[in-house]
Amino acid sequence: MSFRLLFLTIIAIGATLPPLQTRAALNPNDEYIIVSGGPALQYWEGYRREAHRHDRWWGNFIRTARFRIEQLQKASNNTVNITWMVYRPGYESRATEDGQPLIENIESVRDKYRVNLLWFNDGDEIINYINTGQNRNAVKVSGFEFFGHSNKFCFVFDYSNHILGASKSFLHQGDLKRLNRKAFAKGAYAKSWGCHSGESFSQEFRRVTGVKMIGAIGKTDYSESYKGTLPFVSNGGRWGS
Repeated sequence: MSFRLLFLTIIAIGATLPPLQTRAALNPNDEYIIVSGGPALQYWEGYRREAHRHDRWWGNFIRTARFRIEQLQKASNNTVNITWMVYRPGYESRATEDGQPLIENIESVRDKYRVNLLWFNDGDEIINYINTGQNRNAVKVSGFEFFGHSNKFCFVFDYSNHILGASKSFLHQGDLKRLNRKAFAKGAYAKSWGCHSGESFSQEFRRVTGVKMIGAIGKTDYSESYKGTLPFVSNGGRWGS
């Protein structure tokens, strides 16, 4: 094998792995939590200009979470212990709008990848699960990632699902003070893949938990999520913490 071919092979393999920081977070005795928020309804988004509409495809926050689950499993040789929390009301209402069995579609991802799927309805359930969903003296949270809508202060789970451009279900950075920092493993990894999280929410998460959270300064783009890729930061933005 030529040096050039060997180099390209190494690059290709590396591209399939999660960021280096997560390697310490793949302890199979701990728990890796991934959260998917809900999609907007096209009924509401139809009031926007075409270029500003969200979630034309219902699966933005599901397909990206699925891809991330696959990455983590490959990186850990299928030993990572993943709990996937999904905002159920958003997919129930979008299923009605689309006339598609979205709940069953999501459960098929659970079955294929053999992860623990937990449906949730509000931010309190996320806080409570992190604190007491497992015996945190024995099973620490080694990783936490969020796929969904957000602004600089909140994860917004039902953005444009009940009200155009607004949310009734969210996790505000002010709620983070209720997190038990002892629930997190040493060297835990955290990242929000939502818009603007790196502008305030990430800093509060780190202050409360001691865990650095990577977040976007600017907007994130899920437009290619249907291809099975992770979201990226839009032009002019960057990842921060």
